[in-house]
Amino acid sequence: MITRYALFEGQIHEGQTEAFRAAVLADVLPHWNSFPGVLAVRVCFENERDEGAPEIPLILAITYPDHATMTAALASPQRALAKAATEELLEQLFTGRIHHHVMEEF
Repeated sequence: MITRYALFEGQIHEGQTEAFRAAVLADVLPHWNSFPGVLAVRVCFENERDEGAPEIPLILAITYPDHATMTAALASPQRALAKAATEELLEQLFTGRIHHHVMEEF
């Protein structure tokens, strides 16, 4: 199995934490759950961090059985819809960047 992590590094706009979390769960999570071949989707919101650690208010983890399934999901129409919904959310409520890491699970 492999998991593709999306780390949302940056800041939620002032006073918008609850709106950001609600929008992720209502507007974007259904798209992530619809990716073909997905085994699990986990959304993790930051509550605290070590002093000096970067702000990562959201980590998304999507698990696939293998790399080929992940590649197909990333090329799917469902991913295009998720990307559009994510970009809209970021434009309204978040300043920062998203970086992805694909990890193999044992």
